[in-house]
Amino acid sequence: MREPQWRQEGTEPDYRFSLANERTFLAWIRTALALLAGGVLLDQFSTKLGPHLVVVALAVVLGMLATALCGLAYVRWRANEVAMRHARKLPGTLAIPLISAVTLVLSAVLVFLLMVQA
Repeated sequence: MREPQWRQEGTEPDYRFSLANERTFLAWIRTALALLAGGVLLDQFSTKLGPHLVVVALAVVLGMLATALCGLAYVRWRANEVAMRHARKLPGTLAIPLISAVTLVLSAVLVFLLMVQA
């Protein structure tokens, strides 16, 4: 398999930094899997929680967030690898505020639904 062009540029970074970057990537994937599992859980219990369509919509949003997070994880991993190869500052990410904001809103909606149901 041919290596991508960006892996042929710059100098090979210290393997410890590459492995740390890979562990961070895997942590993002683990977070995406947890969000997806939460969406599946909501879907399975949607008939027992609040308005069915609202709970299913929350489950779909969690699934979409998990999908976006997987893509963002790769983009972040690649950008970090390129930055390390060229001895540049590591780039920032929009993923952290995105996850925080969406999780906050979804949690608030779910708590509201549970309070209304009780």
